[in-house]
Amino acid sequence: MNLSTLTYAPGSRKNRKRVGRGPGSGHGKTSCRGEKGARSRAGYKSKIGFEGGQTPLQRRLPKRGFHNRFKSEIQIVNLRDLERIKRITKIDPQVLFEKGLIKKQDVPVKILGDGELTREIEIHAHAFSKSAREKITAAQGRISVL
Repeated sequence: MNLSTLTYAPGSRKNRKRVGRGPGSGHGKTSCRGEKGARSRAGYKSKIGFEGGQTPLQRRLPKRGFHNRFKSEIQIVNLRDLERIKRITKIDPQVLFEKGLIKKQDVPVKILGDGELTREIEIHAHAFSKSAREKITAAQGRISVL
């Protein structure tokens, strides 16, 4: 075997279609574009979703649901999750992010009262539920609203 004898596998390479080169080529006259219509002319560009004048799919389907543009995103953390963080007495959004309890640092955090708190901790968050406030203060903890 020699590098100069290497060839492509039979049928793997096709010649380029040369259109508009006369009737003998099989691709002459209208150059494979058909007779009339937008696609037969130069400069044709189709809009996304255009279906030849038929009502497009995105207009045929019914509208569903509602998206509130004014919804405020908030991340929630329960007291049972805070109880699992050992050896840290001051908890803020930075600590919660590092421990994997919240996914984003720039979104407000609300502490909910699901679970029990057995130790004294200082919690900094953007909001607290009423039951969370009661359970934290009952455990001699401190609350700080950011």
